[in-house]
Amino acid sequence: MPNICRVAGVNLEYEYLPGAGPVVVFCPGYASDMNGTKATALLEICQHGRLAMLRFDYSGHGRSGGEFINGTIGSWLEDAAFVISQVVPQQELLIVGSSMGGWIALLLALRLKARLRGLLLIAPAPDFTERLILLELSADQLHIMKTQGVLRRPSEYGEPLPLTWRLLEEGRAHLLLNTPIAVDCPVRILHGMQDADVPWGLSLELAKQLETPDVRLTFVKDGDHRLSRPRDLGLLEGTLRSLLLQNGC
Repeated sequence: MPNICRVAGVNLEYEYLPGAGPVVVFCPGYASDMNGTKATALLEICQHGRLAMLRFDYSGHGRSGGEFINGTIGSWLEDAAFVISQVVPQQELLIVGSSMGGWIALLLALRLKARLRGLLLIAPAPDFTERLILLELSADQLHIMKTQGVLRRPSEYGEPLPLTWRLLEEGRAHLLLNTPIAVDCPVRILHGMQDADVPWGLSLELAKQLETPDVRLTFVKDGDHRLSRPRDLGLLEGTLRSLLLQNGC
């Protein structure tokens, strides 16, 4: 796969599929990558529909260089913005964000307003550093993070993930839910009601803060955080296609 450098010595891997626009841009979640189930499902949809798609790995994720432990919301946002600026600098965009990628997608939307034709957010986790992680940590865990800089928490998705105090502190510069969010494109949100990682109530709060009137939420009553079952992926495809139709594609 091709790669580019935003920071010297740190390659950012990406894959661009040429096709009709707007370009579908996929922002993966925390510790996920562009070869995850939802990303590859979107790639198949775009291949079959001859649609353009851009997917990538943040630094410290997937095949990109850098250390995961050094990443922050701001650095991963800059990674995403840089790949977009280098690979699809002028094209119209339809950004899809999963979990933390939903937060990144919203931050990108605020920068790329004129080019944005829609947002599709899957179990979005804006402000998760403040709204979720800080509330989940015990006093002892917070002490470890503040004194040692990092806490390793068990994960059902694999090896324990390092959680840094820097990630939480830097995340405060990118909080969105405390004020109206100046996004005016169509927004579609999918969220499982059995999500153990990001409560579906966060999507309700997000919908209230978005300034666009064109917001639709779809809750999957038995869906978990991943929303990666065949019927969940079918819902994802249908939602993407409806957004594309709304854009005349």
